[in-house]
Parts: sequence; C-alpha cells; structure tokens
Amino acid sequence: QVQLVESGGGLVQAGGSLRLSCAASGLTFNNYHMGWFRQAPGKEREFVAGISGSGAVRYYADSVKGRFTISRDNAKNTVYLQMNSLVTEDTAVYYCNAGNSIGTMKSLSFGSWGQGTQVTVSS
Repeated sequence: QVQLVESGGGLVQAGGSLRLSCAASGLTFNNYHMGWFRQAPGKEREFVAGISGSGAVRYYADSVKGRFTISRDNAKNTVYLQMNSLVTEDTAVYYCNAGNSIGTMKSLSFGSWGQGTQVTVSS
C-alpha cells in the first residue's frame, strides 16, 4: 500500500520561504513521477510541480515558475518542494502524489491522497 506523508508546512510572511518534504513508501519510488499539488479554501485542488523518476525532467504550473523548485532524493524515497518569494495566494494545503506520467500528474488522476501540510502566507 502506497503511503505518502507530507511535512514542512507552516506560517510564513509574504516574501518568505518554506521547504516541504514528502516521504513515500510502498512503491518503487524511482519508477514514478512525483508531484506537488495544493488546495486553497473554496477552490479545487491544482497541480503545482512535478518531477520524473530520475529527476531529469521538472515541470511547473505557471503560477509558481521561477519561485518554486521541486527535487527528489531517490535514496531516501523523498520529494521536496522549495518555495521562495511566497505570496498570500500560495496559502493552501499542499499534497504530494505519485504517477506514471506528466499527463497523470497534470490531470490529478489519483485514487487517494495523503493528509497534506498546511501552508499559510500572511501579508
């Protein structure tokens, strides 16, 4: 059974930074794209960033390009999201998930989600 545990969220002022982590188990980690997603209050969950199994390909939502960086450590079965220059619109619960392709990641075609980690950006 796949288990994904997100951590690293918190309260930060606009312009600040946070680093999220997602520890995965129950899957052959380096076979999967990993991604970060977020859901703000009253809004649908959306794709934020994704990375291929080897880490060679990274892709981002337009809203976070140049500010967020996704990375992974396949030895630790962990994916990270470095978030810089945070703005209030980044406030959301952040989730990670695993998928087989960029298409899967961007379409949010997943059967289940972890508990997420709350990121709150104050003005």
